[in-house]
Amino acid sequence: MNSIHIQGGIALQGKVRVQGSKNASLPVLAATLLVGESSFIRNCPRIADVYAMVSLLKSLGCDVAWQEQGIFIDSARVRREEMKSEAVTGMRSSLCLLGALIGRCGEVVMEYPGGCVIGKRPIDLHLAALSSMGVQFLEEDGLLHAAAPQLHGADIVLPKQSVGVTENVILAGVMAEGETILCGAAKEPEVVALCRYLQQCGADIEGAGTDRLTIRGGCTLYGTDFRVPSDRIVAGTYLLGCIGIGGSVFLEEAPGEELGEVLHVAEQMGARTCISKEGIYVQAPEIPKSVPLISTAPYPGFPTDLQSVALAASTVGTGVSVIEETIFENRFRIVEELEKMGASVELTEERRALVHSVPNLRGARVTARELRGGAALVVAGLMAQGETVVGGCSYIYRGYENICRDFRELGARVISV
Repeated sequence: MNSIHIQGGIALQGKVRVQGSKNASLPVLAATLLVGESSFIRNCPRIADVYAMVSLLKSLGCDVAWQEQGIFIDSARVRREEMKSEAVTGMRSSLCLLGALIGRCGEVVMEYPGGCVIGKRPIDLHLAALSSMGVQFLEEDGLLHAAAPQLHGADIVLPKQSVGVTENVILAGVMAEGETILCGAAKEPEVVALCRYLQQCGADIEGAGTDRLTIRGGCTLYGTDFRVPSDRIVAGTYLLGCIGIGGSVFLEEAPGEELGEVLHVAEQMGARTCISKEGIYVQAPEIPKSVPLISTAPYPGFPTDLQSVALAASTVGTGVSVIEETIFENRFRIVEELEKMGASVELTEERRALVHSVPNLRGARVTARELRGGAALVVAGLMAQGETVVGGCSYIYRGYENICRDFRELGARVISV
């Protein structure tokens, strides 16, 4: 199924459950390597990236079994330090196995990781941080060789926040000798989830959710039963999508406490929202209002992963919105596709878009080029009059369990072909 067919122009109504978090599941799955026992990871989304991570874990010797409520993983028999190259190059998040495998095996050989083409993602910060902990790196024939004869704690100051680097330092740090202090750590909920899982396994970590982490290595780790939190990006996709499409929906299990800036933007666009323990209710305005400036930032700022869908939702209505991307320079690849649908978007700078709202979008054939932009094109198709066909949907399935099913539950006419 590599295309999605949409009959747009139908307001959304009803409720839909938000899946487990992609960005929390992947580092938690990597962390199961450190335990050497069995863990049960609940609420893991059934998405392409999770399947790829599971394949990697199996190739390393883990016993993995899907069950109705989650994944059972036993890492007692991990026996290899070399990952499957096809999985590593296709998924950026496999990079978090670097810290986990160094912590478990003391060495790893891997190809440079890939993933979505949304901007330059050099791994120099990963290498610098782990090098300070005693890891030695050698680049040869397109492969990265890493070995840690004696993994030790260190004082590390990140020049800029990085979720991936923070996760790698945590994974290596819990197995290192001594104490690791990480300043400039990422504060994203996904980092907090990783820390919570490791703490349940017996790790000594302080400062989760702040920019200063203290990791005391050498604790004995044991298996646990852990529930992955709901996906704030999927929740934000459906919330902002409802504003662009119209209607009112209840997002069951949506993590409202993690979406402060998104909810602020939603209210600026004229939506009414209500947060409860059960989820988020959102009622779209009759006509979305333009927001003077939406600027992406590390958590708790507006997520870069929701920039594309915010842009799509801003194309219809009245007025002018400015979308500023401060994290990835290639997030605006969606603009060309939206223009096929009648959107009026002006790229004034490499990282800034001026969105002139139009009365409505029209259906067209468009192509997803990366994960979040692909989801935004589905939203745009649901907003548009007539039929839209979104190609390149393999990107979308990397992060959304079943985006078509979810929107159908809200009354949309959309199918995968």
